[in-house]
Amino acid sequence: MLRDNKSDSLFRLNHYPPSPPELQLQLQPFLGGRSQLLGFGEHTDPQIISVLRSNDTAGLQVCLRDGTTWVSVPPDRSSFFINVGDSLQVFTNGRFRSVKHRVFADPTRSRVSMIYFGGPPLSQKIASMEGLMEEGEESLYKEFTWCEYKKSAYKSRLGEYRLGLFEKAVAGR
Repeated sequence: MLRDNKSDSLFRLNHYPPSPPELQLQLQPFLGGRSQLLGFGEHTDPQIISVLRSNDTAGLQVCLRDGTTWVSVPPDRSSFFINVGDSLQVFTNGRFRSVKHRVFADPTRSRVSMIYFGGPPLSQKIASMEGLMEEGEESLYKEFTWCEYKKSAYKSRLGEYRLGLFEKAVAGR
Protein backbone atom coordinates (compact mmCIF):
# COMPACT_ATOMS: atom_id res chain seq x y z
CA MET A 1 0.00 0.00 0.00
CA LEU A 2 1.35 3.43 -0.96
CA ARG A 3 0.03 6.67 0.53
CA ASP A 4 0.20 10.33 -0.42
CA ASN A 5 0.50 12.30 2.82
CA LYS A 6 -0.70 15.59 1.32
CA SER A 7 -3.94 14.28 -0.14
CA ASP A 8 -4.77 11.11 1.84
CA SER A 9 -4.84 9.20 -1.45
CA LEU A 10 -3.55 5.66 -1.56
CA PHE A 11 -2.68 2.88 -3.96
CA ARG A 12 -3.40 -0.69 -2.93
CA LEU A 13 -2.71 -4.12 -4.38
CA ASN A 14 -5.34 -6.79 -3.60
CA HIS A 15 -4.92 -10.55 -3.93
CA TYR A 16 -7.88 -12.93 -3.71
CA PRO A 17 -6.58 -16.53 -3.76
CA PRO A 18 -8.73 -19.22 -5.35
CA SER A 19 -11.32 -20.93 -3.17
CA PRO A 20 -11.45 -24.53 -4.43
CA PRO A 21 -14.71 -26.50 -4.10
CA GLU A 22 -13.28 -28.60 -1.23
CA LEU A 23 -12.70 -25.45 0.82
CA GLN A 24 -16.12 -24.06 -0.06
CA LEU A 25 -17.70 -27.36 1.02
CA GLN A 26 -15.91 -27.19 4.39
CA LEU A 27 -16.99 -23.57 4.87
CA GLN A 28 -20.58 -24.05 3.63
CA PRO A 29 -22.08 -23.74 7.15
CA PHE A 30 -20.54 -20.25 7.37
CA LEU A 31 -21.48 -18.98 3.88
CA GLY A 32 -25.05 -18.02 4.77
CA GLY A 33 -26.56 -19.69 1.70
CA ARG A 34 -24.05 -18.24 -0.77
CA SER A 35 -22.33 -20.61 -3.15
CA GLN A 36 -19.04 -18.65 -3.24
CA LEU A 37 -16.62 -17.26 -0.70
CA LEU A 38 -16.73 -13.52 -0.31
CA GLY A 39 -13.33 -11.95 -0.94
CA PHE A 40 -14.34 -8.45 0.21
CA GLY A 41 -17.82 -7.56 1.50
CA GLU A 42 -20.27 -5.06 0.06
CA HIS A 43 -19.32 -1.42 0.58
CA THR A 44 -18.91 1.97 -1.04
CA ASP A 45 -15.56 3.74 -1.18
CA PRO A 46 -15.49 6.83 1.04
CA GLN A 47 -12.97 8.73 -1.09
CA ILE A 48 -13.70 10.97 -4.10
CA ILE A 49 -12.96 8.43 -6.80
CA SER A 50 -11.42 4.97 -7.14
CA VAL A 51 -9.61 3.69 -10.22
CA LEU A 52 -9.39 -0.11 -10.42
CA ARG A 53 -7.53 -2.41 -12.74
CA SER A 54 -7.50 -6.18 -12.36
CA ASN A 55 -6.39 -9.35 -14.07
CA ASP A 56 -8.75 -11.42 -16.19
CA THR A 57 -10.39 -13.24 -13.26
CA ALA A 58 -14.03 -12.51 -12.46
CA GLY A 59 -15.29 -11.67 -8.99
CA LEU A 60 -16.21 -7.97 -8.90
CA GLN A 61 -19.92 -7.22 -8.59
CA VAL A 62 -21.80 -3.91 -8.42
CA CYS A 63 -25.22 -3.30 -6.92
CA LEU A 64 -27.82 -1.64 -9.13
CA ARG A 65 -29.80 1.41 -8.00
CA ASP A 66 -32.63 -0.79 -6.67
CA GLY A 67 -30.23 -1.75 -3.85
CA THR A 68 -30.83 -5.50 -4.15
CA THR A 69 -29.73 -6.61 -7.62
CA TRP A 70 -26.05 -7.53 -8.00
CA VAL A 71 -24.39 -7.65 -11.43
CA SER A 72 -21.03 -9.22 -12.24
CA VAL A 73 -18.52 -6.93 -13.93
CA PRO A 74 -16.84 -8.81 -16.80
CA PRO A 75 -13.09 -8.98 -16.19
CA ASP A 76 -10.97 -7.05 -18.67
CA ARG A 77 -7.27 -6.76 -17.92
CA SER A 78 -6.89 -3.90 -20.42
CA SER A 79 -9.58 -1.62 -18.95
CA PHE A 80 -9.94 0.60 -15.93
CA PHE A 81 -13.03 0.51 -13.73
CA ILE A 82 -13.95 3.87 -12.18
CA ASN A 83 -15.96 4.03 -8.94
CA VAL A 84 -17.67 7.18 -7.74
CA GLY A 85 -16.90 7.53 -4.04
CA ASP A 86 -19.03 8.91 -1.21
CA SER A 87 -17.19 12.25 -1.26
CA LEU A 88 -17.95 12.79 -4.96
CA GLN A 89 -21.60 11.99 -4.23
CA VAL A 90 -21.60 14.87 -1.74
CA PHE A 91 -19.66 17.25 -4.04
CA THR A 92 -22.25 16.64 -6.80
CA ASN A 93 -25.20 16.83 -4.38
CA GLY A 94 -26.20 13.29 -5.25
CA ARG A 95 -26.05 13.64 -9.04
CA PHE A 96 -23.28 11.04 -9.08
CA ARG A 97 -23.99 8.21 -6.64
CA SER A 98 -21.31 6.18 -4.91
CA VAL A 99 -21.20 2.60 -6.15
CA LYS A 100 -21.86 -0.28 -3.77
CA HIS A 101 -19.65 -3.20 -4.77
CA ARG A 102 -18.15 -6.48 -3.50
CA VAL A 103 -15.71 -9.18 -4.61
CA PHE A 104 -16.14 -12.97 -4.63
CA ALA A 105 -13.24 -15.41 -4.71
CA ASP A 106 -12.97 -17.52 -7.87
CA PRO A 107 -12.92 -21.30 -7.27
CA THR A 108 -9.88 -21.97 -9.48
CA ARG A 109 -7.99 -18.73 -10.21
CA SER A 110 -6.40 -15.95 -8.21
CA ARG A 111 -7.78 -12.47 -8.67
CA VAL A 112 -5.33 -9.58 -8.45
CA SER A 113 -6.38 -5.95 -8.56
CA MET A 114 -4.67 -2.60 -8.26
CA ILE A 115 -6.73 0.30 -7.00
CA TYR A 116 -6.04 3.99 -6.57
CA PHE A 117 -8.25 5.77 -4.02
CA GLY A 118 -8.29 9.51 -4.67
CA GLY A 119 -8.84 11.16 -1.31
CA PRO A 120 -8.62 14.82 -0.28
CA PRO A 121 -6.40 16.25 2.47
CA LEU A 122 -7.72 15.50 5.97
CA SER A 123 -8.63 19.16 6.55
CA GLN A 124 -10.56 19.46 3.24
CA LYS A 125 -14.16 20.57 3.66
CA ILE A 126 -16.62 18.27 1.89
CA ALA A 127 -19.82 19.98 0.75
CA SER A 128 -22.10 20.14 -2.26
CA MET A 129 -20.64 22.46 -4.89
CA GLU A 130 -22.94 25.43 -5.53
CA GLY A 131 -21.91 25.57 -9.19
CA LEU A 132 -23.42 22.11 -9.73
CA MET A 133 -26.77 22.93 -8.14
CA GLU A 134 -29.82 24.50 -9.76
CA GLU A 135 -30.91 27.94 -8.59
CA GLY A 136 -32.75 27.53 -5.29
CA GLU A 137 -31.68 23.91 -4.89
CA GLU A 138 -30.66 23.02 -1.34
CA SER A 139 -27.69 20.89 -0.44
CA LEU A 140 -28.64 17.37 0.61
CA TYR A 141 -25.63 17.18 2.92
CA LYS A 142 -24.16 19.06 5.87
CA GLU A 143 -20.64 20.36 5.39
CA PHE A 144 -17.94 18.23 7.05
CA THR A 145 -14.22 17.67 6.79
CA TRP A 146 -12.66 14.63 5.18
CA CYS A 147 -11.16 13.76 8.59
CA GLU A 148 -14.62 13.79 10.22
CA TYR A 149 -16.07 11.59 7.50
CA LYS A 150 -13.15 9.20 7.47
CA LYS A 151 -13.38 8.70 11.24
CA SER A 152 -17.12 8.10 10.98
CA ALA A 153 -16.76 5.74 8.01
CA TYR A 154 -14.14 3.57 9.64
CA LYS A 155 -16.16 3.28 12.86
CA SER A 156 -19.14 1.91 10.94
CA ARG A 157 -19.66 -1.61 9.62
CA LEU A 158 -18.43 -2.23 6.09
CA GLY A 159 -21.82 -2.46 4.33
CA GLU A 160 -23.56 0.37 6.21
CA TYR A 161 -24.72 3.53 4.43
CA ARG A 162 -22.20 5.97 5.87
CA LEU A 163 -23.48 9.23 4.41
CA GLY A 164 -26.69 9.10 6.45
CA LEU A 165 -25.04 10.89 9.39
CA PHE A 166 -24.23 13.82 7.12
CA GLU A 167 -27.54 14.17 5.25
CA LYS A 168 -29.77 17.16 5.87
CA ALA A 169 -33.49 16.83 6.39
CA VAL A 170 -34.67 18.48 3.16
CA ALA A 171 -38.37 19.13 2.49
CA GLY A 172 -39.82 17.17 -0.41
CA ARG A 173 -37.26 14.40 -0.30
